Amino acid sequence: MRTLIALDEPHATRLADELSRLGWDVMAVPVTAPGIAAARGGVRDAGDQELDLLVVAARHDTLTRELVTVCDREGIRIVPVGEGEAPARLAQAFGLGVPMSPRASGRELVRALRDPLPAAPAPRAGRRVIAVWGPAGSPGRSTIAIELAVELARDRDVALIDADSHAPSIALALGLPDEGPGFAAACRQVNRGALDVAELDRIALRLGRGPQVLTGINRPSRWPELREDRVRAALAVCREWADVTVVDVAAPLDRDEEIVSDLAGDRRNAATIAALQEADLIVAVAAADPVGISRFVRGYAQLRETVGATPIAVVANRLRPGALGIDARGQVRRSLDRFSGIRDVWFVPQDPRSADAALLAARPIADVARRSPIVSAVRRFVSEALAVDTRKAA
Repeated sequence: MRTLIALDEPHATRLADELSRLGWDVMAVPVTAPGIAAARGGVRDAGDQELDLLVVAARHDTLTRELVTVCDREGIRIVPVGEGEAPARLAQAFGLGVPMSPRASGRELVRALRDPLPAAPAPRAGRRVIAVWGPAGSPGRSTIAIELAVELARDRDVALIDADSHAPSIALALGLPDEGPGFAAACRQVNRGALDVAELDRIALRLGRGPQVLTGINRPSRWPELREDRVRAALAVCREWADVTVVDVAAPLDRDEEIVSDLAGDRRNAATIAALQEADLIVAVAAADPVGISRFVRGYAQLRETVGATPIAVVANRLRPGALGIDARGQVRRSLDRFSGIRDVWFVPQDPRSADAALLAARPIADVARRSPIVSAVRRFVSEALAVDTRKAA
């Protein structure tokens, strides 16, 4: 059996030696940046190498959605390896069963392969997480997240979550108290093992007859409360709580802090990355002006690298002829197609009067200006990009 092992040393070398003595064709790579790249390259070339098995550390930088997708397509079996709650939760999210101990012997691995892996639990129909992202420069991602949640809440249970660890704004935009429990409290309850649907009902704020809201942190210094493992677990419970969960995340996707430090500490951008990787759909918001499109093109490549094969729907927000000249829509379409290969774009026009009225009233635009072109554009986006019929609620 041709096997690729991507584990920390000395486990990788030891397991490779034991399997080689059992007659297996084994290659081991270290779990470093070059080693991970080699492992992924080996999986991508599996069609030529006839790779049968991948033994990989169950970590977010190694066991990714992209890697699992490629292995599924090529028929490569994955054995996750790790100890503790985080590796087990990650392996379960991909339907890979219980991770094997890194100290397990080669013979134990062979015995484990004789038993079929437990099937992944089927997701509940219609229950999904939508993350709303946009590059730096305030393209209007929070506004789109709010209007999207309000539109979806017309005929289904919707949760709106502010997971922005840099500049949360949903509570301020909607006139909700930012001293309440919010999403940070949900993450703390995860750490205590006490988060369930009833607890989410208790700590959430209801926006009229619209979505239930989990507000963000009220001080930037509280970002360590939104740890990666807590965010992932909280969103898993949200799938049971609401039909659709809309998550507003921050712009930065950098992992520089992981490069400059080998310590397993908290990462400020971990909440954003975790929410994006847990989402079933990413709504990427670009400001429809030359600067906004330029920033979006630069950030889109990093977004795609972060989320792998997860579908991304692109929204060009605040469209206006003045900033782009004649044929503003065509200018945006051609730019995104040329520089990012994006062909499907949805447009939300600028309507400063309705947007200002909503800010003044601290309510969604859909509540204060129902005939605003912003509301119509979001409704069209929901019906087309999300395949949701809004005619009954219109």
